[in-house]
Amino acid sequence: MTRFTAALKRVTPWAAQNADGAIALVLAVVIGVLGIMPNEVVPTEVQTQLVNAATLVIMALVATALLRDRVRQAPLEKTVTSGALAELPARLARLDEIETLANSTRKALDALQLVRVLASKHEIAQSHAEARRDTPRWSFKGGTGTYLRAVTLPECVAAARRDKRHLTVRVEIIDPTDVEVCETYAHYRRSLSDSPDATGETWTTDRARKESYATILAAFWHRQRYGLLDIGVGLSSTMTTFRWDLSATRLIMTVEDPNMAMTALAGTFYYENCDTELRLSFEQARQVPLEAYKKVPLSDEPTIEEVQELFERIEVPLPKAYNGRDVVDIARKALRAVDPYGS
Repeated sequence: MTRFTAALKRVTPWAAQNADGAIALVLAVVIGVLGIMPNEVVPTEVQTQLVNAATLVIMALVATALLRDRVRQAPLEKTVTSGALAELPARLARLDEIETLANSTRKALDALQLVRVLASKHEIAQSHAEARRDTPRWSFKGGTGTYLRAVTLPECVAAARRDKRHLTVRVEIIDPTDVEVCETYAHYRRSLSDSPDATGETWTTDRARKESYATILAAFWHRQRYGLLDIGVGLSSTMTTFRWDLSATRLIMTVEDPNMAMTALAGTFYYENCDTELRLSFEQARQVPLEAYKKVPLSDEPTIEEVQELFERIEVPLPKAYNGRDVVDIARKALRAVDPYGS
């Protein structure tokens, strides 16, 4: 009896909340029981009447349950419609903004991945070789352009001549007539290492001047020998601790450490901005009149007189203290420059 009472207490709340369903269930059970009883106990006519009546009652209870559930769901549907669905356009717009931001971030990360550090002489040399391959243009900004004379300019000109194509070169170096900037540059290089570099020389003011003169002479010499070479040289009164080499495919930025450099591929943010920087810097430098290359022909092995006349014509005078040996030294550096990286 106690168990029955406890079970009744558990069932009663559920039956109260679902009275229509509970009544329909009880009626169905009762009618089902009556339907299987013998005719002697419950006559067939009585069974039929009870089944018909109970069916109508059950259908009414089911309809009542459906109407009750619809009434209960109405506030929820209203809340959903006026709340989440009303905010759906704004949320979709927000998703579009997030997608746009994600795409921009991905592009920025892709660009950053193309700026990488070169940590060895081999990597730097390989990057320079890839930059020179089939490039129609080259821009340089640095100290005196030693590597440019030794490797970059001769190989780029040779490749352009082989393919019979145009080559544009822009070079910005320190002004050899500006003793102050040459002294500053030599002091900076010497402060990093007072030992001879791969060329076998130490840095002095005189060497800095000769290296810059040699770059100017090399530009004229190559211009006279290849008609499709468009080369310009700008002279700067300020020095930089970086060296920029920029081709049509990549940028290479080197420092005095021969085992450290940085490269960026064309089309990246860093490459495009450095390209703009080099163009503007070159325009502000003092321009060497390369158009005068026809006025002073240079021999395959320029003579002392030819070199002296060239610098007088272009108004970049050699120091009065320079003798024939100094002029020969400049010509040697111009056409037989030693690779400062020893590669």
